[in-house]
Amino acid sequence: MVSASTTFARRSSRHRSTRAAFTTIITILLLGLLSAVPAHAAVPDWPLLQKGATGNNVASLQFLLRQQGGSVTANADFDARTKSAVISYQQSQGLAADGIVGPATWSRLVVSVAPGSTQANAVRALQFQLRKHGYAIAADGVFGEGTSAAVQDYKTQHRLTGGTTVGPTTWQHLLGSPPGSGAMGTYAFIIPRTAVHDGRESLLWPHHDYPASDIAVETGTPAYAITSGTARLNGGLDESCGLGVAIDGDDGVIYQYCHLDSRSVSDGTRVAAGQLVAHTGNTGNSTGPHLHFGIFRQGVSVCPQQLLIALYDGLTPPSPWTLPASGCTS
Repeated sequence: MVSASTTFARRSSRHRSTRAAFTTIITILLLGLLSAVPAHAAVPDWPLLQKGATGNNVASLQFLLRQQGGSVTANADFDARTKSAVISYQQSQGLAADGIVGPATWSRLVVSVAPGSTQANAVRALQFQLRKHGYAIAADGVFGEGTSAAVQDYKTQHRLTGGTTVGPTTWQHLLGSPPGSGAMGTYAFIIPRTAVHDGRESLLWPHHDYPASDIAVETGTPAYAITSGTARLNGGLDESCGLGVAIDGDDGVIYQYCHLDSRSVSDGTRVAAGQLVAHTGNTGNSTGPHLHFGIFRQGVSVCPQQLLIALYDGLTPPSPWTLPASGCTS
């Protein structure tokens, strides 16, 4: 005869076995659910920048240095002045003052920003990063609707949380991920490629007396904005340039189109890369139909040849801040 204590022990054992099996099933289900949740994108390494580097990351570095009180020109060129500003910042933070920007310096330098932020230089640094990744926004230092939408889209694509706030993790993704467009944002060739009358090599010919480019084209050829910015009408029928359009680029550089037959934008129009701005002609001091194209960096003419040939060939263009001011390629 089985005792009452033995029966109770057997029942307790069965209950424990049932509970254990139930716990195992729940654990398996939970693990399955967790494995189905998309993982966050792996955080890329901070970029390593030092003297001689150029491009968007350098521009963002310079704006962040300015936000932190540094005296440096945001020209996308890691020059001697930028290195000096980096060393000064590193010394102020108790970091190794070697002038090389790596993880320790970046993590101190980046500033969290969000819609409405008044830290204009930090916002400009963010905007240059967003443009590097293909977003056509102005680098105006205003964290408005356009910047907010770009941040939200970028963070969604990279499975980043935190709404439209840009904190250290988002900065690390932006700075460390491969660019989504050419240096300093999106650029476009300035006329239809098939319209270059004297062929590709003519784009490398130097201007006759100062840095610029004269491209032989038929009157009425469409002329496109080379990059985003604000259009400004200048020149006149009796002036040397003839009818002209300047684009005050979001990259801080001025692009000049001369000898136009007509203009397709108004003064102050916001333009994007590849947008029609004019039709070429033969107005002003011109000996035949052509497009005079010039680039002015801080008021100084620089050689456009290498930028134009890269765009013509469909390659990532050099930063306009690195173009030479003399010795244009012939």
